[in-house]
Amino acid sequence: MRRRSCCCLIAVTMAILLFIIFICGSIGSHVRVESRSQSEVRVSGRALYKLDISWPKNPEYFTGQVFGVAVNHLAGLVYVAQRGDNVPKVLVFSTDGDFLQAWNTSSLEMPHGIFLANASADPTVWITDVGNGSYGHTVKQYSPSGKLLQVLGSPGRAGSSLSPLQFDQPAEIFVHSSGEIYIVDGDGGLNNRLIKLSRDLQVLWMHGEKGQGLAQFYIPHSVVVDSYQRVWVADRGNKRIQVFNSVTGDWLGSWGSCFKEDAPYSVRLTPDQKYMVVAQLNSNQIMLLEAPPIGIIGQCQVVSSIQLAEDVKPHLLDVDLKSAALYVAEIGANQAQKFIPVTAAGV
Repeated sequence: MRRRSCCCLIAVTMAILLFIIFICGSIGSHVRVESRSQSEVRVSGRALYKLDISWPKNPEYFTGQVFGVAVNHLAGLVYVAQRGDNVPKVLVFSTDGDFLQAWNTSSLEMPHGIFLANASADPTVWITDVGNGSYGHTVKQYSPSGKLLQVLGSPGRAGSSLSPLQFDQPAEIFVHSSGEIYIVDGDGGLNNRLIKLSRDLQVLWMHGEKGQGLAQFYIPHSVVVDSYQRVWVADRGNKRIQVFNSVTGDWLGSWGSCFKEDAPYSVRLTPDQKYMVVAQLNSNQIMLLEAPPIGIIGQCQVVSSIQLAEDVKPHLLDVDLKSAALYVAEIGANQAQKFIPVTAAGV
């Protein structure tokens, strides 16, 4: 009888322990959902964007450190580049948040920047690789499904040569609708360069000196071209944005007054070209600056800022040219998030 009572006590104790474990697991998972749905996002200035808490539908697919994001606005696809051992280097989601596929390519070591080119005809995905292995120090072109099409640079060999073309930790690429290519080369490596290539990959012009002077760089990190033949470069180490004529390469001006506390890490333009969207990693902030009209650079003016949660660390971002939604790659939070215009949010 005593033995049976002891067995019953053990069974009851085990059942209670299992129940507690179940409850704790449920609470932990609930907390994770709550922390995502109640992200510490604060907007100052004009309320232009709102966090879309429903995107993506399955954030558990983020298994690495998320470094970059690129949008095909016509196909409704979002490409997310991530780093890590034994993780797919590119994840593909729909703009509605559905997970579609992962690239299991072995040709990517450490993706940094990612760009969707030629969305209207024959879309391809360009990725800069800052790895130090046999595939690193290159800029690669892929099909939308992850097939390697072309490699720029000398795989596995860092350098500064223009013939043959070499890179050292290239940060980002921007491919214009004309087919011309702009590359910022130097995410902390030997080079601090902005290079423009023709459609057939000939060097058209370059700025390549390290320093704080005009047309000099210290860690050029992101690049975008507007509709007025102006090239905007996030000169991260110098805490400024520099502007150049896209045809001649002539220096046009710089913005620095908005970046006293933190550097610009990423630069993009809204589809209407009214706002420059800038990510600031260390201050966990997205800023929208008033984009100047043609013929004027002036000084930067902050229209709106989005303060993210602490240690989210927004790295690079992209803009959906159809909906104007922002997609932000966050290396601290190991995720990408979507922000939608307030008109689309219904507020």
